[in-house]
Amino acid sequence: MFEALHDSTVLVVGRSSGIARAIVLACRSHGADVVVAGRHPDELANAYDDPRITAEAVDLTDDDSIAALADRVGTLDHVVSTASARARGVLGDLQRADVARSVDTKVLGPLMLAKALAPRMNPRGSITLFSGVNAFKVNVGYLGVAVTNGAVDFLTRSLAVELAPIRVNAVSPGVIDTGAWDPLGDNGKQAFFDHVGATNPVGRIGSADDVAHAVLFAITNSFVTGTTLKVDGGEPLI
Repeated sequence: MFEALHDSTVLVVGRSSGIARAIVLACRSHGADVVVAGRHPDELANAYDDPRITAEAVDLTDDDSIAALADRVGTLDHVVSTASARARGVLGDLQRADVARSVDTKVLGPLMLAKALAPRMNPRGSITLFSGVNAFKVNVGYLGVAVTNGAVDFLTRSLAVELAPIRVNAVSPGVIDTGAWDPLGDNGKQAFFDHVGATNPVGRIGSADDVAHAVLFAITNSFVTGTTLKVDGGEPLI
């Protein structure tokens, strides 16, 4: 199945580490040329020593930046947007600006990215967005995250119909071992990981590679669209 990526061009929007990096390396390992894009293109360029990985600048909260990226990258086969700006906190602590930034980065930004790039894409290509486990399981302290991720889930299905035959899917990670949990501190992060791993059905937390494999499936399976792939160890089931 992954042979479909050979000599294709994949745009990955996001950071130079964690899930985005795993996706970039997975796509390259299956023969794709990859364009990495984000707010810090120099950092992205320095993160990869591969002439078939090129870096571009884009700010998903700025329509002019998105349009400029579309003009520079030309024809694309696949687009993956991993960008996020989390608005964590209980209701009493949430600030409008933080929730707005979260929605702008993860919902409105990818929507406008799809608008700008779809006319330039291979009609048999795909767009993969990122939702998250809090769209499907209520956890106190994650209201802003849940609202954002739930909107991504609906955006995915709507775009799948409107942009057809371009396929549009989403990936919804659970607790993944990335730098996202570093603010908890080493001991706090490990305690959290131990708790999640002990309580979810698969008995562990996820890795960036687990998520990258799901993205590869979404990109290469030509009969999957409008679907949110849950890579969460079954956490919402309990």
